[in-house]
Amino acid sequence: MSAFKTAQDAAGPAAVEIDVNGTPVVCDRAGVAWLPQSRALVVSDLHLEKGAAHARRGFLLPPYDTAATLARLAAAVLAYDPRLVISLGDSFHDRTGSEHLPPAYRQELQALQRGRDWVWIEGNHDPERPAGLDGAWSRELYLETLVFRHEPGKGAAEGEVAGHLHPAARVVRRGKGVKRPCFASDGSRLLMPAFGSTTGALELRHPAMRGLFDRNRLIAHLIGRDRLYSVAFNRMNG
Repeated sequence: MSAFKTAQDAAGPAAVEIDVNGTPVVCDRAGVAWLPQSRALVVSDLHLEKGAAHARRGFLLPPYDTAATLARLAAAVLAYDPRLVISLGDSFHDRTGSEHLPPAYRQELQALQRGRDWVWIEGNHDPERPAGLDGAWSRELYLETLVFRHEPGKGAAEGEVAGHLHPAARVVRRGKGVKRPCFASDGSRLLMPAFGSTTGALELRHPAMRGLFDRNRLIAHLIGRDRLYSVAFNRMNG
């Protein structure tokens, strides 16, 4: 049984099925998307080895980001048992991240890849094929009615599933503002949240988001602690 069929609690849904250009897509509060017809799991912006990349440049961050991200990824793979995993770019924080990946983490990734197809999409942080890991390497991938790429194109793009911008939404309830990473879709395009454990987020009102969505149809599926909160863009405050 898939995680979508079981991911429900008293507070509300932990996963929501939406339609993107005619393809059913399940948005899961774990930060992954699931295509039930293709049995494909989509994850974006892992930014593995971000702490190590900063350390090489003299900026120290807590060194646990890769372990935490891989643990969450393993949980999602275990829950859905996908036939295909699509890693939607910026899988590593820089172009040498995969070369410096510690053996224990490399073995974890190899175990997740075993017995399933895996596609690495080219990102702006990692423009080259990961070293020492299996899987196909592509600039973009077409599946069902969707096209998967790292950076969203300019203007409308029917069926595009992209990452890169790390979308977040801000809502105001009872006078308090809350900002959370989110899935963002107007039914034509889907923008994925960043999956990496130490990634930032960009609000949907940011100028970089301008022109990507029909804001009259845009819905943000905010990632809460135990559930998703689906809020129409035109009902957000601030």
